[in-house]
Amino acid sequence: MIRSMTGYGEASTHADGAHYFLDVRSLNNKYFKAVIRLPDEFQGLEAELESRLRERVSRGSVTLTARCSDESASAAYEVNHKALAKYVEQIRAVPQFAASSVPIDIGALLALPGVLQPPSHGEERLHAAKAVFRGLLDTALDALIAMREHEGRALTADFRQLSAFIAERLVQIAARAPEVVVEYERRLKARIEQMLRESDVKVEAVDLIREIAAYAERIDIAEETKRLGGHLDQFGGFLDSRDDKPMGRTIDFLAQEMLREANTIASKSPDAAISRWTVEIKGAIDRIKEQAANVE
Repeated sequence: MIRSMTGYGEASTHADGAHYFLDVRSLNNKYFKAVIRLPDEFQGLEAELESRLRERVSRGSVTLTARCSDESASAAYEVNHKALAKYVEQIRAVPQFAASSVPIDIGALLALPGVLQPPSHGEERLHAAKAVFRGLLDTALDALIAMREHEGRALTADFRQLSAFIAERLVQIAARAPEVVVEYERRLKARIEQMLRESDVKVEAVDLIREIAAYAERIDIAEETKRLGGHLDQFGGFLDSRDDKPMGRTIDFLAQEMLREANTIASKSPDAAISRWTVEIKGAIDRIKEQAANVE
């Protein structure tokens, strides 16, 4: 199955008074690359989430972003009374603040290092978040893969059009190739007849046949057109496959082989029509290579 490397998915839920949100987006990349952004308290989940990404996404640059907003009372920061008392004691030791009537800005005190301590949820909170984020990741990946498959169907349709175009040009080339030899034979005979009229030189029929045969051998493109047709058949097999294995690199390699055969046809045939059709084939193959860069 052809799948694009571009996709997006998201999921969210409420659990134990907290709101969890996760999104996954992917872009083209030759290899698999994961960028995972988690709240500091959940950094311990990074390895497991990346492992899950690798299980379901084979290729592409994937960015996972997760957030958690705790709406329960347990989200409140705790006041470190000993640290706060120590700060107040030190402030009162300053002469201008010695009088108890001098006001002290509580807000400024709370902003001092160590006064407010983040809530300590411990391993229990991390374990709960692990289950929630894993479920959200699977849901988001379902949406991302569905988008990849939708774009993959559009790529498949484009590939089919390009393949049909190449096949059509190959039929024209195969039909034209024998005519090139016939035209060469006709031109060669006309040239020899003119030379014979202008001189007393005699040309043996066997020599003429030998020259025509050598020319036909030099410009014979039957093998190349057959191989290119075989590559097209293999390409069609990839497009019809329901296999979930990534195909982007395989299609790119196959396109290189198709281009190699097209270049050989262009170099061997002196015919203008065949050269024009070969240029069109090479343009279609380049298009396949460009699109293959978008395939997982």
